[in-house]
Amino acid sequence: MAKQVKQLPYSPLLYQYLKKYQQDPTSRVFAPLAEAYRKTGLIDEAIEIAREGLLVHPQFVGGRVALSRALFDKKLYAEVIQELSSIIRDVPDNIVAQKLLAESFLILGRLAESLGAYKALLFFNPNDPEISKIVKELETQAYENGTLVLQSASEDEWVDQFELQSTKKALNGAPLEKRGQRIRQIELLQNLLQNVERYRQKVSSLA
Repeated sequence: MAKQVKQLPYSPLLYQYLKKYQQDPTSRVFAPLAEAYRKTGLIDEAIEIAREGLLVHPQFVGGRVALSRALFDKKLYAEVIQELSSIIRDVPDNIVAQKLLAESFLILGRLAESLGAYKALLFFNPNDPEISKIVKELETQAYENGTLVLQSASEDEWVDQFELQSTKKALNGAPLEKRGQRIRQIELLQNLLQNVERYRQKVSSLA
């Protein structure tokens, strides 16, 4: 059970969520409670309560996002990625999850995955100047690194496609572990883009 809050000037909303959670520990109120803890600076409590709630509601997207926010604040970026990867596959238009994932990849220096996540984010926020700027900067880094080549899509395509500049050339001479890492990064990026495209087609068919 999450730690009790002791007579400190915390938000009344925190107490309200805490009371509801104590009355019914199986409710989904654990997600806003975890977020209230996080905003108050009680990061460990936020992680604890979110994980408790997810034991009961493991597929609750709001709970996983709340946990990921707290993990991000705790600088546990690898765990953020682990939590959010499955969410992004199923609900790629979850803006908060997509942004946390993109930032976590970027902080860990995983350029290919970060660029893919930011481009997916830009697809759902085409008028966001900050995201657009980040995408351009990451594309420039990709060019300079010589690892990825950006291929312009036709006007009917919704997103640019990436591929290895020359898979054989890029991987020859690299240590085996680096080869495996690069291959996994490209596969993850391709899967991300494919999943977002499938989601777009699904939404279009329901319109």
